[in-house]
Amino acid sequence: MKIGLTYDLRSEYLAQGYGLEETAEFDRAETIDALAEALTRLGHEVIRIGNVRELASALCAGLRCDLVFNIAEGLNGFGRESQVPALLDAFGIPYTFSDPLASCVALHKGVTKNILRGAGIPTPEFAIVEHAADVDAIVLRYPLFVKPIAEGTSKGCDPRSVVRSKKDLVAACGHLLERFRQPVLVETYLPGREFTVGVLGTGVDARAVAALEVMLLDRAEPGVYSYKNKELSEELVEYRLINDRLADDAYRLALATWRAIGARDAGRVDLRCNAAGELEVLEVNTLPGLHPVHSDLPMLCTFAGIDYDELIATIVASAEKRIDAAAANHAA
Repeated sequence: MKIGLTYDLRSEYLAQGYGLEETAEFDRAETIDALAEALTRLGHEVIRIGNVRELASALCAGLRCDLVFNIAEGLNGFGRESQVPALLDAFGIPYTFSDPLASCVALHKGVTKNILRGAGIPTPEFAIVEHAADVDAIVLRYPLFVKPIAEGTSKGCDPRSVVRSKKDLVAACGHLLERFRQPVLVETYLPGREFTVGVLGTGVDARAVAALEVMLLDRAEPGVYSYKNKELSEELVEYRLINDRLADDAYRLALATWRAIGARDAGRVDLRCNAAGELEVLEVNTLPGLHPVHSDLPMLCTFAGIDYDELIATIVASAEKRIDAAAANHAA
């Protein structure tokens, strides 16, 4: 197949003056190289396109592909991860990963949690702060956890995110509102073990491949899988494959979450234990990092005996199955 590759290259945004945190979700050149090389080894012709603006220019100039392998995160707005999928839908070009709706749902943690609650999937009690005065209406029991409502890579998360009084909550929400210019999610803090589960496939074909426990080392920022801990994960975090009684529960909840929001092809679901030791879903990542060594999903697959080329082939095959099914339904 002729496969286009869409992505946000971190170095390009840094060169334009954006900061390290602003570009934390964007990809390094070595990730793009690894992905392109894997697709080539699998027998595909790869066309490197770039970000949504470059995609728009290429499409208007007549570029067409059999499939777009999309890992572009986008820069602005709650719909940033849906921009490339929506543009490709407009041009009738199929692509990997979730559609615009699921992409928006997964990015906005408040919408995600409302859907999970409606589906009977456990997730921490929460409130949304859009303005500083909204804090006065919060009746959740402390300690609480605060974070931007539509960011990834733990942006905005640090030890100050765990708040134990209204005074701290006011300060933390005010800081995040000013810094990220978006609502703040306030949820019950879960003090137990934290896990991430890798998911491959779509709908009834989706399967959980592995669950890793996130173990913060002594030098890490305590109590939270923070932005700093993620950025320096090789030094501050240990990831441990779990096979205990929680693994089955983690798989069950991850798959239920994946299907509830309509996620596709591959991604991750993050969970944590409450004070009673029971798992609750924190969030879902429908556009996972794909660095072959450092990103969570490839690490999860490595633990499950799935090498990088097989992971990429599985994602493409999942997308192809959806495309074929849609074509058959249209023909009928």
